[in-house]
Amino acid sequence: MNPCGKRDDAARAAREAPMSTSSTTHLALALDGTGWHPGSWRDPSARADELFTARYWTDLVLLAERGTLDLVTIEDGLALQADDGLHHDPRTDRVRGRLDAVHVANHVGALTSRIGLVPLAITTHTEPFHISKAIATLDYVTSGRAGVQVRIGGRRDESAHFGRRELGDWSDLDADGQRSFANALFDETDDYVEVLRRLWDSWEDNAEIRDAATGRFVDRDRLHYIDFEGEHFSVRGPSITPRPPQGQPVVAALGHDERPWQLIGTSADVGFVTPKDDAAEALPTIRAAQQRAGREDDVRVLGDVLVVLDEDATRAAERLAHLNDLAGSPLESDALIYVGGVPGLADLIESWSAAGLSGARLRPAVNTVDLPHIVDGLVPELRRRGLFRSAYDGRTLRDHLGLARPANRYAA
Repeated sequence: MNPCGKRDDAARAAREAPMSTSSTTHLALALDGTGWHPGSWRDPSARADELFTARYWTDLVLLAERGTLDLVTIEDGLALQADDGLHHDPRTDRVRGRLDAVHVANHVGALTSRIGLVPLAITTHTEPFHISKAIATLDYVTSGRAGVQVRIGGRRDESAHFGRRELGDWSDLDADGQRSFANALFDETDDYVEVLRRLWDSWEDNAEIRDAATGRFVDRDRLHYIDFEGEHFSVRGPSITPRPPQGQPVVAALGHDERPWQLIGTSADVGFVTPKDDAAEALPTIRAAQQRAGREDDVRVLGDVLVVLDEDATRAAERLAHLNDLAGSPLESDALIYVGGVPGLADLIESWSAAGLSGARLRPAVNTVDLPHIVDGLVPELRRRGLFRSAYDGRTLRDHLGLARPANRYAA
């Protein structure tokens, strides 16, 4: 039996779902491998043998769409996974290897109808021109449901794959050196996102004439050189892909402290933060950065939480203990770890909303176990509390998030 349900039934349900009520809370799902617990792949239900198949990812996203979640993020990287995230390790008892997140999103996008799809892109070693047209293409494939999560890549083994720049080792630096190194990569990412947005705007919305009678397909006056010259990039443009359906696909970023919070405020439409003691800790920094950048649109800020869900706290704790035994070590995470039943998780999300966050991004410990609990347990509970939509409000990811379609900066 497929733990995530039959995808044909799920797709039909998503297509037939009514357009309906608004929500006050946004929910995102973060997908990584078989789940965010290192022992997840050894769970009997995990479908680890299908991890590198299209069906596995399609089933998960269709289930999330049945729950009317705003979006799904898809993790990616430019080096094999490692437990500490910064250095290569030789372990073979963990999931290692990935499919390309953008390609996964394009495949799943053709089989879904409402949910937003946000693959991750490493900004340190990729070119914004390539990512801009890849995400613009995804926006066309999904009729306006695309986004991209930008992330820096400071690992030496990542840079060794490209040979264009040599990065030092984090372990060779003291705390101040690590901070300075990371800040430089975040500065580069600010420029990267600016280039993305300019390239998406480099075609005006009505640049395609497609007039067979006159033989004019494009109005050349409505294509624009972006002529970006910065410390990190020199990009003339225009893009080779017409302006995406959303105008600009949604840009997301993850932030743990001051500098990435500033990136969220300056450059992102959605920020994922990792509150543990103070849910609203990141908000002043993000809002101040927004104001300095002269941004009028609000930024949606979601709290990240890794979830181990079950019928009650006792059974959830038993699940976690078993997963820890499989992994050979206790679960650790940069995000808050929630272990318990659905009502307690709903309480947490409600408290975050009261503190000023826009909602939550949920990291399932085991995708095939925790995602059904989210869709069939958490979502109905939040609806009962009046905190979450009963059906999708619109068609695009910007619609789901309540974000306006940006005006084109180059249009007269």
